[in-house]
Amino acid sequence: MEITKLQTNKFKTNLCSVFLTLPLKKETVTKNALLVSVLRRGTKNLTTQEDISKKLEEMYGAGFNCGVDKIGNYHVLKFYLETLDNKYVLNNENNLQDGIDLLLEIIFNPLIENEAFKKEYVEQEKENLSKMLLSRKDNKASYAIERLIEEMFDGEPYSLYKYGNIEDLKNIDEKNLYDYYKKIIKESKVDLFILGENIENIKIPNIKTNLLEKIDIKHFKTGKTKIVKENLDVTQGKLIIGLNAPNTNKMAVSLFNTVLGGGANSKLFQNVREKESLAYSASSSYIRRQNTILIKTGIEIANYEKTLNIIKKQLEEMKNGNISDEEFDAAKELLISSISLIPESAEDMIAFYFDQSLFEENLTVQDYIMKLKNITKEQIIEIAKQVTMDTIYFLKRED
Repeated sequence: MEITKLQTNKFKTNLCSVFLTLPLKKETVTKNALLVSVLRRGTKNLTTQEDISKKLEEMYGAGFNCGVDKIGNYHVLKFYLETLDNKYVLNNENNLQDGIDLLLEIIFNPLIENEAFKKEYVEQEKENLSKMLLSRKDNKASYAIERLIEEMFDGEPYSLYKYGNIEDLKNIDEKNLYDYYKKIIKESKVDLFILGENIENIKIPNIKTNLLEKIDIKHFKTGKTKIVKENLDVTQGKLIIGLNAPNTNKMAVSLFNTVLGGGANSKLFQNVREKESLAYSASSSYIRRQNTILIKTGIEIANYEKTLNIIKKQLEEMKNGNISDEEFDAAKELLISSISLIPESAEDMIAFYFDQSLFEENLTVQDYIMKLKNITKEQIIEIAKQVTMDTIYFLKRED
């Protein structure tokens, strides 16, 4: 297990996080999502969620959470436990050590019955996950983004929904899920992050970790823009556009994205939403590890063509160097301000340094800010010339 300690006196609590990282694969994505939920239900020594909750209460109201994420072509099982810092507890108790011990027990010492997970827990969590998968369409905005990603990265690992699919869920039981668990505990890359003020005097067992299989980002680019339209019972159309961004100078791409759709001064907000009143919302986000920018708009369904044309015009304007000093300076200030807030959140701090570790980069938050400060408008224009429109997805009402 790789251990990273992040010392800070900003918080009265310590945050401990364990990440199990695996390649993102169709045959395992559903098992990973289900596994996280089953592990939180009970351990060998704390056999119910009630027992775990009581233990957390005894630790001055410690908090536990877990989930899954996809970062690039990796699937990450995430476990978090937050404890009150030792200097605030009574009787010289080592609250941090207790927290680490409990976190590792949940992950590495689960409740097992007859060489399998507890059947009741697995069946209940399968039902919960099934309901969540069936409700994907309830949130139209997030559903549209996920569908764009599925279409844009069709046939590639990143197209997979991080919670898996119902078809695979049907074939999972308490025995084969436990067999899978034993396999990934041996094969996954295991990282432990500990963030807080007094984080030195702790004991951590020697848990094996593996070198992660490197998965290059090889997005299939056809040179043509793929257009997908889907009908659903919606009152507002969702126009989502996937752009291919270059794999060089990611700082400049970040700033390009902010100029394009990162805030109230961005081109999308000002031209699509404010001047033309075509969109209820208009923004963009940068998926750094996929070299992808997503343009996201909520529009009147009849305004599809007009909105698309104005978006294309903004991209062309940036290619031609039409970025005002005001737009550039506002974008840089907004992005630097956003990065500066990372140390204000324990979870964001750990997420930032875990991402750096996963992709073998060694930038601190301050390094990141300094690099952003040095980005020029000319570099943004050069990025704009390399950006291409990959996929257009439109969620609309049936005509």
